[in-house]
Amino acid sequence: MPAFIVEGGYALTGRVRPAGNKNAALPCVTACLLTSEPMTLGNVPRILDVENLLEIMESLGADVSWTAPNTVRIATSGVRGGQIDRGMAAKIRASLLLAGPLLARFGDVRLPPPGGDVIGRRRMDTHFMVFESLGGRVHLDSGCHVEADRLVGANVFLDEPSVTGTENAIMAAVLAKGTTLLRNTASEPHVQDLCHMLNAMGARISGIGTNALAIEGVAELHGTEFHIGQDHIEAGSFIGLAAVTGSTITIEDTPLSHMDSTLLGFRKLGVECHAEGDDLVVHGGAEHVIRQDAFGAVPKIDDGPWPAFPADLTSIMVVTATQCHGTVLIHEKMFESRMFFTDKLVAMGARIILCDPHRAVVVGPAALHGETLESPDIRAGMALLIAALSAQGTSRIRNISQIERGYQRIDDRLRALGARIVRED
Repeated sequence: MPAFIVEGGYALTGRVRPAGNKNAALPCVTACLLTSEPMTLGNVPRILDVENLLEIMESLGADVSWTAPNTVRIATSGVRGGQIDRGMAAKIRASLLLAGPLLARFGDVRLPPPGGDVIGRRRMDTHFMVFESLGGRVHLDSGCHVEADRLVGANVFLDEPSVTGTENAIMAAVLAKGTTLLRNTASEPHVQDLCHMLNAMGARISGIGTNALAIEGVAELHGTEFHIGQDHIEAGSFIGLAAVTGSTITIEDTPLSHMDSTLLGFRKLGVECHAEGDDLVVHGGAEHVIRQDAFGAVPKIDDGPWPAFPADLTSIMVVTATQCHGTVLIHEKMFESRMFFTDKLVAMGARIILCDPHRAVVVGPAALHGETLESPDIRAGMALLIAALSAQGTSRIRNISQIERGYQRIDDRLRALGARIVRED
């Protein structure tokens, strides 16, 4: 099993650029199924999740080719629907995003249970409710089978602002007959990217960036070229990296318009950044003091639906807080198993009290030491890698395929900043 060998305790320096948004690339790839014309996607991150999804697309009959390091051409004229391979679907949560476009274009989709991070229960009910509201017939067994004679627009209130539920709803509705009103939708940057790409293909979606979308169905979509936006989660990860390792790092081409809640969260930990044009400079060498709430109360950083603090950065905030002066409560509301990785930080010397599956109290700063670690999921894996770069001594991080599912060539990019990291196969 591949591993990262990390010699920690050294400050980093230099410039790093976030890759394309992983969570935008995945639905944009599946949305290529909505047209028989070729699609070209730019700024696509070369990560395992994308590679696995493209492999599923090819198994369905799509023609996939990388025309540049981060540009992929997808032609789906050869796709005729069909059964999605169970083993392939088990590798990736985003296999669920094939349901909406296959149902919209072919009227039938058979999807085995999706895989993905083990961070707690991840409901699929929102997807099924939307398909039924648009006229689909849902049959559940070991997987799901959805069929429809013709999808028809409807007024739909989502039972939760699920990101993938919203994306599947959008992709199903763009080819439905009539107008669909979607309310209580997710509005994250990756959802916005998907909507902008679909509009470039000829869809008629309004309300982008809000929690209410109006979609006027069209008879067909055409091919286009689309550039995936920069990953605000990866930018947040690099802020945490600079803070924890005491480094000054410039993050190039940062999606600043999507960083407000992230920067506010880091500011609570005493981590300051400033913009220089489209770049963000993180001053990690200063002493970071956690800002108390009014009257000396312990501050809290909690996540929520966009534009609140993103759930995918809570693991990064936990490890960042271990190197800041003071006490903070990190409250991860969305996934009941995501905070369990904190026991690995405690083994490295962190002072963390896991109050329950959702809340952790972190007291810093703590001197971390090298350990042998296992990466449990994408974001916790990156948090452990950041901790290892700060810790005194050598750490071995196993199961790094989890990290590489979401972070493109992370070891190469960290070495460019001066990190002492080796990928051991």
